[in-house]
Amino acid sequence: MKPFVLLATRAEDVPADEEYALFLRYSGLEERDLIRVRLEAGPMPRFDLDALSGIFVGGGPFNASDPDESKSAVQHRVEAEFDALLDEVVARDFPFLGACYGIGTLGAHQGAVIDRTYPEPISVVPVTLTEAGASDPLLAELPREFAAFVGHKEAITVLPETATLLGSSPGCPVQMFKVGQNVYATQFHPELDVDGITTRIHAYAGYGYFAADELELTLAAVRRASVSHPSRMLRTFVERYAR
Repeated sequence: MKPFVLLATRAEDVPADEEYALFLRYSGLEERDLIRVRLEAGPMPRFDLDALSGIFVGGGPFNASDPDESKSAVQHRVEAEFDALLDEVVARDFPFLGACYGIGTLGAHQGAVIDRTYPEPISVVPVTLTEAGASDPLLAELPREFAAFVGHKEAITVLPETATLLGSSPGCPVQMFKVGQNVYATQFHPELDVDGITTRIHAYAGYGYFAADELELTLAAVRRASVSHPSRMLRTFVERYAR
């Protein structure tokens, strides 16, 4: 089988390593079949898409809507690298699944409006699939409404005409969309479980996702509902595109 790639941007080793472990666990892939590239540590390699089965993108600290002057040199580099990669991915309709930061990269590439209108605190939210989402093969094993983990400062306000909306939540109109038939992005985190999001809550306690005195409230918020459905799409993605 040709390998998949996980493009990551987390600089903190503990949540970065756990993110990789979660993608392995829920995709069903072995380490040899999921190449991790930590973009915060160095430039994105030049990928031969013919040598890959598909691409995953994990979450991270970068926000597409940040003013250019506030973005670090690393963020500017990563954004330019994603823009070049997505030129080829979209043109070829190559299998791509971006989670959280991945929705910002694909949305920005396609000309979506991304701003701070629809942030969601770290929590569990109900995601409802659209008609297109309910009939999409990547989501075939998911119910029409399911619980998912979220936590983001920005979101897509307006999708471009090139995109098909697949899912929404009460506080965020664009939870999932696709471009073409094989290029997907989610605002929610399909790779996360309770242990994984607990690690991230502790790791990013000082990053502005919640107030300093809200740690215990945030931990309680992610334990209020069972989250089991979103991770199924990772295995479905692998089963559908492995070659």
